[in-house]
Amino acid sequence: MNITVIGTGNMGSAFVKQLANAGHAVRVTGRDIAKAQAVAAGHAGVKAAPLTEALGNSELVILATGYGDAVPALQGLGDLTGKVVIDITNPLNADYSGLIIGHDTSAAEEISKAVPGVQLVKAFNTLFAQVLADGPVFANEQTAPVFFASDSEPAKQTVKALIESLGFKPIDAGPLKNSRYLEPLAGLNIYLGYGAGLGTAIAPTWIAK
Repeated sequence: MNITVIGTGNMGSAFVKQLANAGHAVRVTGRDIAKAQAVAAGHAGVKAAPLTEALGNSELVILATGYGDAVPALQGLGDLTGKVVIDITNPLNADYSGLIIGHDTSAAEEISKAVPGVQLVKAFNTLFAQVLADGPVFANEQTAPVFFASDSEPAKQTVKALIESLGFKPIDAGPLKNSRYLEPLAGLNIYLGYGAGLGTAIAPTWIAK
């Protein structure tokens, strides 16, 4: 799959690593092209590009920025009509102690409104970068799940296939409005990791008896 990753931070770098390992063709971009080049270096099939040139022939875009930077970053790519976009953002406040929006909307829904024409999928927002970078299987042999939500069934199938290609367990979380649940779940995971001292090698899951 041809994929563009926007973002060169911990999550963006982890995506580039795992996507390259899975054999995807990746373009990575960010505000600092030198950093994008550093992230791309050493990974087969990965190229760095300025934002305005980063879309190319990509079928899928991974938005690995902060929520505040999400819409300008997507708009900077150019025409995204019909493109599948994975939104991993969480609308956290400055000290990561809470969400700045919720209940009757979500980051995903607001991004979808601001960039009409894309097939937006909420996914990967409940994973720490360490889990994404280290891979899906924990020491107890459990596979980390990736919840995904969208109003587009074809986009869901594309993202499900991507999740599986990286070795994670896909869990269909329903329509895009269910991002209102997934984003607080990520907030809880952040609290458990940092506030409760459990570290960043954790991930929320859902089990059936």
